Amino acid sequence: MSRILLADDSPHAQRMGERILREEGYEVVTVTDGETALLRLDDVDPDLILVDVAVPSRSGYQICEHVKRTAVYAHIRVVLTFGAVTAIDSEEALRVNADGSLQKPFEASVLLGIIGPLLGKAPPRAKPSGRANGSDASFPKIALIDPERVRAAVTMALDSSMPAMIDAITEKVLVALDQQRGPKKRF
Repeated sequence: MSRILLADDSPHAQRMGERILREEGYEVVTVTDGETALLRLDDVDPDLILVDVAVPSRSGYQICEHVKRTAVYAHIRVVLTFGAVTAIDSEEALRVNADGSLQKPFEASVLLGIIGPLLGKAPPRAKPSGRANGSDASFPKIALIDPERVRAAVTMALDSSMPAMIDAITEKVLVALDQQRGPKKRF
């Protein structure tokens, strides 16, 4: 069984990634920051690391560079993950010798299609269409909306924007309270 270290500070991304990977038989260890990911390398001994490029304390790029430049870890595959808010720097990913990249929220078939070949497993095959003649040329292509994926995207966007929203609202409340109090009375 392959072991995967998942480093992401988003609880939702951790839950989704862990669920998808465990259902496929992978052993998964999750951490919330880059420093902890580096500290856990020896005891976890992962075959692959999934790390967010914007994970706190050490970026995904820094973790990848450390793994690839350290002889004892150089065999570990590293896939950089990124959200809709934080784009991946392709040049930096190449420079640190990342094995792949993956946009969040995680979609099971895409995630497994990327990590499977890196771990020596065939990517999952597409499910058969269920049509008797095997041809779907006469049927219109309709993109199905996955509610779980939409919810994941919204949750991740809120996770990343929440601190700024809290600061902005706090500032507005403080200004409003100051205005309500009016000028200070002197006795």
